[in-house]
Amino acid sequence: MSVDDASRKIPATPPAAGDDAWERAYLRFQSPAQEVRKFVRRLRQLGARRWPRDAAVLELFCGRGNGLRALERLGFTNVTGVDLSPTLAARYQGPARVLVHDCRQLPFPDDSYDAAVVHGGLHHLSVLPDDLARTLHEVRRVLRPGGRFLVVEPWRTPFLDFFHLLTRQRLVRRLWPKLDAYETMQEHEADTFNRWISAPDLVLGLLRSTFVPVVCRTAWGKLHFVGSKAAGDASARSRGDA
Repeated sequence: MSVDDASRKIPATPPAAGDDAWERAYLRFQSPAQEVRKFVRRLRQLGARRWPRDAAVLELFCGRGNGLRALERLGFTNVTGVDLSPTLAARYQGPARVLVHDCRQLPFPDDSYDAAVVHGGLHHLSVLPDDLARTLHEVRRVLRPGGRFLVVEPWRTPFLDFFHLLTRQRLVRRLWPKLDAYETMQEHEADTFNRWISAPDLVLGLLRSTFVPVVCRTAWGKLHFVGSKAAGDASARSRGDA
């Protein structure tokens, strides 16, 4: 396993879990094993099982690496992860290469990956639409023609509204520790989360204008999107040079 920021190594030994309130809440909400199983199921449902197992796959906002483990469990052998947090990236232990880097400016050549994956990272971007547009154009730049971009993000649906209504009930939170953990996580990411779910037209417009939609559906509080880089889409155009 290689973890770097293109200039230095970061410690290979993961720091102790629970360094902050969000991380403690995350560990109460879902164990790493549960998250890996969720990601495996999600990847299969969205067509990743049809990708060649030697495909070059990039995961953005890879965090502690459970999405990388899901890709490995599905048999992918050429996997790279990128995350801005050295602390989270260092928690991953496995064969994938992990880089500490900004997803708005990826350190990879044009047309270098067959697929890219995001499991709930885009809604952490601070500035809409600028950060999202930059990230999506970087993904398109590094994907090969015909490459797939698979995204799952929170989405405002009746289910999500009802779920958030429950989380605001103190008694329910006391009786349901997992829901309490979820609400604690929400409290710590409220600004970017609320900005994201309040801009569905902007988000879908950028996704659909940057990639050719293959799958686009919303249900149960989630957006599932799979887009393709058009076969004739030159890298120069994705950089804005043509």
